[in-house]
Amino acid sequence: MKPLRFFTAALLMAALVLVSSCASHRGLGRQSGQSKSVKETVQNAGEKVKETAKKTGRRVGRFAKSTRDRITHRRTKANPGAAAADLQGKDFLQQVNENVQPARFITSKIKFSVESGSRQMTLTGNLKMKRDDVIRLQLMAFGFVEAARLEFTPEYVLIIDRINKVYLKVPYAHLDFMRNSGIDFYVLQSLFWNELFQPGSSKMTEAGMDKYQTEPGVDDDMVIAMENGKMSYRWLASRQTARVKMANIMYNDHFRGNYQLNWDYEDFKRQGKTMFPMKHNVSFRMPEKEVKFEMVLNYMGAEDNWETRTTLSGKYRQVEIEEILRRFMSL
Repeated sequence: MKPLRFFTAALLMAALVLVSSCASHRGLGRQSGQSKSVKETVQNAGEKVKETAKKTGRRVGRFAKSTRDRITHRRTKANPGAAAADLQGKDFLQQVNENVQPARFITSKIKFSVESGSRQMTLTGNLKMKRDDVIRLQLMAFGFVEAARLEFTPEYVLIIDRINKVYLKVPYAHLDFMRNSGIDFYVLQSLFWNELFQPGSSKMTEAGMDKYQTEPGVDDDMVIAMENGKMSYRWLASRQTARVKMANIMYNDHFRGNYQLNWDYEDFKRQGKTMFPMKHNVSFRMPEKEVKFEMVLNYMGAEDNWETRTTLSGKYRQVEIEEILRRFMSL
């Protein structure tokens, strides 16, 4: 059972990465007071993504090269068609925003892997999502015993360790850094559903699109960039299909070290009139730890006959974030 204990501890930490570290003062974003141009911020993003790619082995290095090549090209010639380019960029953003999955439910059996340092474990499980209501991950041990459950709703995050009979339930309203940074259920939903998002809003708006910048990359790539206070967001999208291929949120803290969340999408399959990624590769890098997890969907279902809220018996003990952090740091 020791490997299983490692898995549940690492899984809980991975969940915390998504809901807390990304938005805390230690987490992702940009220091206040910085006011770089779009070209400089995208270049900075590309250089940091490239640095992470050397360790993760993911294709974000291509994003960094694309960014450098694009910036070099732009600096060597004038750009008199800036207004036209802005209009084209907004049209492209609209295409990406419209290229979303219309289904209300997405369900699937999944293969889920968690890695921390040299430790790694893979289990099967279930993914159940209802648009604007809930995201649920159920991880199974031995193929039939639920080991852990992650449940994200607009009101709270619920993380259950079935092995040790403990859980963490955190209302978003109780997390000041979540409120202040705009990282909430709808941002997480967009990451799971392969969509653009507008921090602080449940959906993309026409006015909100003015905050985004688009820049052509090499080949089929388009770089989408947006700043929101201390947070810095980047997406890589296909110019031809208007599908999001990667989402990246970064923070450069000169005092505590760099933080980066990267979400890659692969193996797109048709679901109705749109495509959906069957493989999600996620990594979160901190100064002292790196957590990676991979989620592979077996199929695209739309089951709706399941309870969207989890209730727990009195056998479970509620714990604080600090206890889960201690478990993870002791791995």
